[in-house]
Amino acid sequence: MPKKIRELKRLLLQAGFDYQPAKGSHGKWTHPQLRRSIIIAGKDGSDAKRYLEKLVDEALGELARLGEEPEE
Repeated sequence: MPKKIRELKRLLLQAGFDYQPAKGSHGKWTHPQLRRSIIIAGKDGSDAKRYLEKLVDEALGELARLGEEPEE
């Protein structure tokens, strides 16, 4: 069962992403440690598209890997 848009937004907020509103139902999510941003469109109660779930999972995984690296 696909996740809801609100679930993806909650995961991004918990991971420290910043939200910037855009046109209509679109929103831009950025994180200071990542180069790319994620654009999420749709109402909170709508099912998220598979590609969007994959993007969020990849971004959260990348953040986890960055957090595991020892600081010099």
